[in-house]
Amino acid sequence: TLVPSMFAEDTGRPDRFLAFHFHDILLTDVVDVMPHPATSPASLALVQAFAERLGQTTIVLERENFGYVFNAMLGDLFKSALTLAANKVAAVEDIDRAWMGVLQAPAGPFGIMDSVGLDTVWKISDYWAKATGDAQLAANAAFLKTRIDDGRLGIKSGAGFYTYPAPRFQQPDFLKSEARK
Repeated sequence: TLVPSMFAEDTGRPDRFLAFHFHDILLTDVVDVMPHPATSPASLALVQAFAERLGQTTIVLERENFGYVFNAMLGDLFKSALTLAANKVAAVEDIDRAWMGVLQAPAGPFGIMDSVGLDTVWKISDYWAKATGDAQLAANAAFLKTRIDDGRLGIKSGAGFYTYPAPRFQQPDFLKSEARK
C-alpha cells in the first residue's frame, strides 16, 4: 500500500526509482510497474523491458496509487467483506458463498484473506484505521485481530477463517443450501 514518491528522494536517485510489484508468482504472471512523477522515461522503459524478458504481463500505472491496481480493488473487496462480517450482516461462509456463487470464483474474500495471511490483512486494516480514524475500519481490524490472537493466520498457520489443507469452501457441497445446516 506504499507509493514510490514516499521513498524516492531518500534513494539519492529519484529519477531511477519506481515500484515493481509481483503478485503471487505461483498463480499469475502479472507485475505492476508504478513510476512516480520524477521517474525518468528511460528508467520506466528499462523496467518494462525487464518485466517482458521475465514473461510478465506488465500493468503500468499512469499515476501513483496506493495498492497499485489489483490490490486496490482487492482491498475494497476485503473492506466490504470484513464490514459485512464485523457488523454481523452475514456469516463469513455466506459472504464467501455469495461471492463464489455469483462470480463462479474458486474462493471468496475470506478464503482469499487466508491465502494472503490474516496478519498482513490486519496490518493494512489497522494502519488505515489509525491513519484515518475511521471507526468501521477499526472494527474490521478488531474482527481480524481476534483470529490473529488465536494464532489463526490463514493457510500459513493451517487455520484462519477456514482450516487447511482442506478448507470448507473447496468442498463440492459448499455452495449448496444443505451445506449450511
